[in-house]
Amino acid sequence: MALTEESAHEALGAACEKVGLDSSGAELIRLGSNAVFRLVTPVIVRITRDAAAVDEVATQVAVARWLASKDYPANRALDVDQPVNVSGHVATFWESVAEDERYAPIADVARLIRDLHKLDAPAELHLPDKSPFDELRERMSTLDNLDRADADFLRSRIGDLRSRYESLEFALEPGVIHGDANVGNVILDRGGNPVLIDLDSFSVGPREWDLVQTALFYERFGWHTEDEYRKFVDVYGFDVMSWAGYPVLADYREVSMTLWLCGKAGQDARAADEVRKRVEAIRNGGNRRDWAPF
Repeated sequence: MALTEESAHEALGAACEKVGLDSSGAELIRLGSNAVFRLVTPVIVRITRDAAAVDEVATQVAVARWLASKDYPANRALDVDQPVNVSGHVATFWESVAEDERYAPIADVARLIRDLHKLDAPAELHLPDKSPFDELRERMSTLDNLDRADADFLRSRIGDLRSRYESLEFALEPGVIHGDANVGNVILDRGGNPVLIDLDSFSVGPREWDLVQTALFYERFGWHTEDEYRKFVDVYGFDVMSWAGYPVLADYREVSMTLWLCGKAGQDARAADEVRKRVEAIRNGGNRRDWAPF
């Protein structure tokens, strides 16, 4: 079922009624992969695009409750019976961290990742294994928004990355990972304390996946300074750029970011221009420092 602003508000009202919350005056703060609302009370509600995501969403809630039991600073799932199925969508309810989104200092990002990697997830969480190329396969239909040459190039690039990835020898012990760890997913709460958000990609796999984005943002995009990156390495205790497999994960992340943006390119001229620029840079080894964040 399509997730429009109208259908999202309808689903919100029905979901809130089921758990005894008032949706009056709710603010729609994002409409993308999910619709995200802030209620008048300090509660965030996420509405999925379709009900097929119920198992994944249930895992996110379970992960949040496990992290809370460990006193780990992450998104807290509201103490209601959830997820909630309504009108072909799935709703989840979360404690609101803050009214504005302030990113945590890089040392806090490194510390939260380091502390997460010290945890052993219980078997009953049923965390999936990290499957990076299954994740890309789910986005391949977005290539229809590109011209044929660019689409064919990205398909070839993904095939090459798969071959390189399968031969990697990882340096760190595998275990629970956030799966999308970067400065954008560690924000400050009302008291100025760092909180890990966006629990959608939790899985079990190589810990290097949680380090590569910070390195990539520094080394190729220039979004972190050298001092910030050195602080990240010092606090976490390992420099993923010193590992021979780093370029493979960095190349993968570039393609993944570009494929995600392809989904917007069919309706957004600015996104389409950005995708063309990125594909050209990847194809010819060009500068990534002019890649615009989306």
